Amino acid sequence: MNHEKIFGDFATSYCLKKLNTLRIGGPARFFIEVCHPIQMQQVLTFCHQKMLPFFILGKGSNTLFDDRGFNGLVIANRIDFFSRPQPNLWKVGAGYSFSLLGTQSAREGWTGLEFASGIPASVGGAIFMNAGANGKETCQSLHSVDFISSEGEFFHFPVEQLHFDYRFSSFQKLKGAIVSATFSLRPSSKARQEQIKLIRYRTKTQPYSEKSAGCAFRNPSHISAGALIDQLGLKGKKIGDAEVSQLHGNFFINSGNASAKEMQSLFKFIEETVKKETGMQLQREVRFVPFEENTFASI
Repeated sequence: MNHEKIFGDFATSYCLKKLNTLRIGGPARFFIEVCHPIQMQQVLTFCHQKMLPFFILGKGSNTLFDDRGFNGLVIANRIDFFSRPQPNLWKVGAGYSFSLLGTQSAREGWTGLEFASGIPASVGGAIFMNAGANGKETCQSLHSVDFISSEGEFFHFPVEQLHFDYRFSSFQKLKGAIVSATFSLRPSSKARQEQIKLIRYRTKTQPYSEKSAGCAFRNPSHISAGALIDQLGLKGKKIGDAEVSQLHGNFFINSGNASAKEMQSLFKFIEETVKKETGMQLQREVRFVPFEENTFASI
């Protein structure tokens, strides 16, 4: 392995604002785009040998970077190949658009991923968070996942070997990178109709044109976080340029040039207010990436 070549491919002091949907964050010490599993293996092995902290980024949703940036290597997962090993099996790179996959599969008459349409995540990020909507979750159509550990070792996981729960996957406890996944879908004449219905509903009820990380909090067991925030009259609450969306209470938007500090303060204010008024403790869905941190798992 040519370590000097890999290091030479790193950009330095790379602006993270343009890599995440909130448009917040300082510079990454190092940055690289990875387009092939072998390249990912080389880069992770290099990080392991040099003890260089890394963070793997998909489409940049669900992520809040520190105002100081990230003191390590940010790896943008751009592994976005697409194949059909069997008619019902759809294999894609972890950097492939989850929303596009949902639209493509529904358009061709396959059901299982209609809910993915409109979710601003990569396939790897959707698996990592077990993304879901409208009563469906990523794991329900998942067949297998290919993963590279932080030491550069390749693993193939059938879905039966993995654990999933609400916004949780086994990968949140592993250090490394999801590089590809295979989904098992079923034929359906109604898939396209359902997909169109879902995307129309989301564009009407969620702030798609705003700078947002997606849902701010996980839903409590008996009520949606958005409805709870709405009931407490917290829509429109602002701290600096960090704002609770007027359209959907569980979306926090960057209405101008918000800082991570302002966004963190808004999270804390909403959490404390909900706790005081209802006794419920909201759990954050957006992941904060601190300036100094050990190796992260894939998103």
